[in-house]
Amino acid sequence: MRAPETAGDRHRAGGLMPAAVAVAVTVAVLVWLVVDPSVLYLGYASGPVAIAAGVFACQRIARKVQLSRTIRAFWRRLEHAGVCLLVGSVISVVRANNNTGLSPWVAVPFLGGVIMLMVAFLCLPGPKRTVIAWVRAGLDGATVAVASGLIFWYAVLDLAPSDTSMTSRTAAAIVGVGGTLLLVAIGKAAARPESMVHPAALRVLTIAPLTAIVGNVLLIAGNDWSRLALSVLAMPLVGLSFTIGAYLQLRALTAEEHASQAALTHRSLFNLLPFVAVTATAGLVVTVSAQEMTDKQRTVIIGAVLIAGFVVARQLLSLRENSVALSGIRLQQAELERLALSDTLTGLPNRARFSSVLAERIAAHLPASAMLIDIDDFKMINDTLGPAAGDQLLFQVAQRLRQRCEIDELPARLGGDEFAVLLPVDEPEAAEAAVARVLLALSDPFRVADQTLLVHASAGIALAGTGESADEVLRNADIAMYAAKESGKASWVRFEPRMRQDMVNHARLASELQNGIIRGELRLLYQPVFDLVTGRLHGAEALVRWQHPTRGFVSPGEFIPVAERSGLIVPLGAWVLREACEQLARWQREFPNAIEAVNVNVAVRQLRETGFVDQVAAVLSDTGLTSRNLILEVTESSVVDGWQVRDTLQALHDMGIQLALDDFGTGQSSLSLLRAFPVDVLKLDKSFVDGVADGADRGRLAVAAAVAQLAEHLQLKAVAEGIESLDQLERLRHMGYRYGQGFFMAKPLPADACGALMAADPVRAA
Repeated sequence: MRAPETAGDRHRAGGLMPAAVAVAVTVAVLVWLVVDPSVLYLGYASGPVAIAAGVFACQRIARKVQLSRTIRAFWRRLEHAGVCLLVGSVISVVRANNNTGLSPWVAVPFLGGVIMLMVAFLCLPGPKRTVIAWVRAGLDGATVAVASGLIFWYAVLDLAPSDTSMTSRTAAAIVGVGGTLLLVAIGKAAARPESMVHPAALRVLTIAPLTAIVGNVLLIAGNDWSRLALSVLAMPLVGLSFTIGAYLQLRALTAEEHASQAALTHRSLFNLLPFVAVTATAGLVVTVSAQEMTDKQRTVIIGAVLIAGFVVARQLLSLRENSVALSGIRLQQAELERLALSDTLTGLPNRARFSSVLAERIAAHLPASAMLIDIDDFKMINDTLGPAAGDQLLFQVAQRLRQRCEIDELPARLGGDEFAVLLPVDEPEAAEAAVARVLLALSDPFRVADQTLLVHASAGIALAGTGESADEVLRNADIAMYAAKESGKASWVRFEPRMRQDMVNHARLASELQNGIIRGELRLLYQPVFDLVTGRLHGAEALVRWQHPTRGFVSPGEFIPVAERSGLIVPLGAWVLREACEQLARWQREFPNAIEAVNVNVAVRQLRETGFVDQVAAVLSDTGLTSRNLILEVTESSVVDGWQVRDTLQALHDMGIQLALDDFGTGQSSLSLLRAFPVDVLKLDKSFVDGVADGADRGRLAVAAAVAQLAEHLQLKAVAEGIESLDQLERLRHMGYRYGQGFFMAKPLPADACGALMAADPVRAA
């Protein structure tokens, strides 16, 4: 069975296609030269094809958002230079000939392409140049230009046939000198560790200036066959260098550290060009002096050349020393840059790199969207299998993101179990299709620590709007991601402006809630629990309420989620626990028929606190209660949160505190929890009580009856929640439910009103 194609395979295939075209064209030209070079148009036609492939390859690599903005600009300039060369090669096809020299119609676009190539290399980043550095660079360029100009003028032009026009000779010489200067520009770029262009790509790109130099020498001084061969091979070779250079840069994205280290080697060779120029000029002077001067004059000239040679040798030694000294610094700089912009565990770009690329796209007014991905229940996996397995899972998630993301998307790890993908789109439909594709890729099982894990993730996407910064886009995506978490996980949500206002309202409400806890604005009501057989009051569930000084009554459905998200549920829960226990102690002092235990709801955030068991023990000790006087209610999602929560619940159960499973029947693993969870009370959710009297919903009726039977066989206490009619009460009692609570019997009451119920003996349901 064929393995599925990965995104990396697609990237390599896409990068090789232009190079394959250029290679095929070059081979075709060689075959044409050997077989039948009589039809010149066929030979020259290969040039536009190869250059077009090079332009396409440069355009493609310039779209890679994984590259820095400067490097993408470099390949974009190469693309523009390729367009100039493409124009010149098309003119060459139209004017196909084997004449000596170079037509000005062809030379002008060729020279334009050479100049744009020089600009591309010179614009690569480097250290800030001083005036002396600029003068030194200018002198190097002038040295090479004068030397190559002299060689062309004195040696090459004289070798041209006598019938060759001076215009075509000069045009070829100018392009040849331009190629020499381009070689110097490449050398200057290669000497900069900040350029970040892959060194192998730099070496391949030197084919272009070498072709210009050799080709134009042969155009002036070569014989018919060599002149024709270089005329038809020059542009295919240039196009081939563009395509292979782009491919090497693309491939280097998966091994940036190797590229940075390789970039430090063989660079000093480019710096030899000025010295080569001096040596060549010296040789030319010696040749001229040997022919036109006296013995004394020749001696002076030869002595001057020797002195220049000694200076050159001295400079070469200094250059070698500088290269050795700088190599260590460059290695350290490259490693520091890699560490600063990449995640050490996964190798993906980190938050700094992601934010930088996002900011660059926004500043350039390019389409951009941010996708934030968070692994659902990663803490439980980390706690259950250990941190090493958690790291292994994160690494595999990163690998899958790297493989499944498109070529112009940038995956990153922001920290912890939070990942991000930069999408080069600004349309909601495209962003939504991308996030659906990524989440689908993450839904396949992972093999971690010899176990197969089915992992789900929640994601939020935000499109970069007008005037928004990278931080604002990331914050919007984060808000959307939390909205996806709240909607049930394993899903995605696209950011909408109203979500920001909701987040602001939540933050404001959290601040007011914190002040409300301090100022005593919260109070407890007590929902009585009745014995459905005797009608007597059996217990009470403590319910927190908030009477805001300006907002008025704030629903628990509004402030409890805010408390859980902000962490205020911990101090809020601690206050409820102590207040309920103190109230039960007062009731037991005042009323002989007071209830034995009070029910208190506990959030999963409280159970994760390492000191929660000690806190409960301290409250019972301070209020004079025993463990039999407290029932803690937890939800099914709390129980499956991880080993720490399970250990806390087991410790509470060992103390003798009763544990109630609230909203039973609404979770996904209720039956399995009854075996693993030290439960004492099952509380049937109100959704199964609704409609149980008329029997219209046989499914609800069956679940309600099954829960009662389970409780009986497991010797657990069964409590029905949300009883709102006498028919429901009687039907539940007939099923076997001994206890129940609901508005039909009593609404949540203040402590005094609940105490009045305890004063009556017996108390019967209304």
